Amino acid sequence: MSPLDPGPYYDGFRRSAFRLETRQSYAVDAEDASLAAFRAGTARPERSVRTSPWLARIATDTVSGKDWSRVRLVERPLTEYTRWELLSYVESQAAGERILLAAAGAVPGAGGDFWLFDADTAEPSGFRTHYDAGGRVAVREPVDDPDELRMLRRTRDRAVAAAVPLNEFLAREDEVTRPRGRREPDP
Repeated sequence: MSPLDPGPYYDGFRRSAFRLETRQSYAVDAEDASLAAFRAGTARPERSVRTSPWLARIATDTVSGKDWSRVRLVERPLTEYTRWELLSYVESQAAGERILLAAAGAVPGAGGDFWLFDADTAEPSGFRTHYDAGGRVAVREPVDDPDELRMLRRTRDRAVAAAVPLNEFLAREDEVTRPRGRREPDP
């Protein structure tokens, strides 16, 4: 299977972009410095609409009326990567993305990661993302079949119904965004 360039999907949608994340860790080279800082308990590199083209894209799109959202399925105990990723979600949320989290078991048959664009229009599109054993993207597979697109939409709807907003999730958690063993001093 030839590699799928996701750029045209991100550039071409008109109303909505939705991502379902099912893995508990991913391997993305661009995240290495930030993840290392998290592990060390030091300041992470700045990630904002000013420094990140991805976040600038989200901000520009949401200002123009497009919707970016994702549901992240989480398992207990939270992995180090998931705890780190929650910090990145705060930054993505600030750019305009709606971030929701749900227990992995709350969405049976989720079937892996996917992106779904313009799902509630006459012209939906999407792709599935498959990963290698190390968590790196192995292949992105376009979803063109109308029945499969409807199935992805139903999975999205179940995931959204089972999820809570990021801020609610963070308010319930204890020590989510700090490396294990590190404790903030009491004021």
